[in-house]
Amino acid sequence: MSKNRNSSKKAKQPWPTKDAMEQIYSEKLWGGSEFDFYSGTGSHHPEITDPYIGVVTSFLKFFENPLNVCDLGCGDFNVGKKLVEHTQKYTAVDIVPELIERNKKKFKNEKLQFHCLDIAADDLPSGDCAIIRQVLQHLSNAEIQRIVPKLTNFRYLIVTEHIPEGDFKPNVDIISGQGIRLKKQSGVDLLAPPFNLKVKEQKKLLSAKPSDFDGLILTTLYFTV
Repeated sequence: MSKNRNSSKKAKQPWPTKDAMEQIYSEKLWGGSEFDFYSGTGSHHPEITDPYIGVVTSFLKFFENPLNVCDLGCGDFNVGKKLVEHTQKYTAVDIVPELIERNKKKFKNEKLQFHCLDIAADDLPSGDCAIIRQVLQHLSNAEIQRIVPKLTNFRYLIVTEHIPEGDFKPNVDIISGQGIRLKKQSGVDLLAPPFNLKVKEQKKLLSAKPSDFDGLILTTLYFTV
């Protein structure tokens, strides 16, 4: 019996993210109606979402041939729904099965696909550009380290993170879940250790400071090697 138990434990998902995110949505830890999914103020606060949609739309519209975009951590899709029309194909991914099923029913577009995936454990869909908006900030360093090598398969990365103002120590580790590194005066920097993402170029697209938020919401465009 003990051998079977050990095998079962090894077969379980090694990361706590799926359980944590399911709890966040089921217990409405980020707010919202009891009858629907809600991905928090970061996906609904106009001072955050409106400038973001503007700069990402401008980037996507720059290309004569529209890009295939992968939204890694699409949440309730309040932001992604505004970007789909500017792409060749938009693949939206999240780790919570019920959320993905809700999104499939609510958002219909011939360019749009939804998939339930764990971006740390699973293979990612192919595409030209990956969007990762306020996702990594909730993940442990171990999970981010599993994600980073996969990101080099995309030509462009648009990464948004909630970071402290001014100087801070990057990539202080946390347990995956609702919280972020801001309380530790830290934030995710993919170019710094232990992640060391190699890029050709980086460009700051947006730095937003909502009036009732601590820290900054920084959106960076990376051109991968």
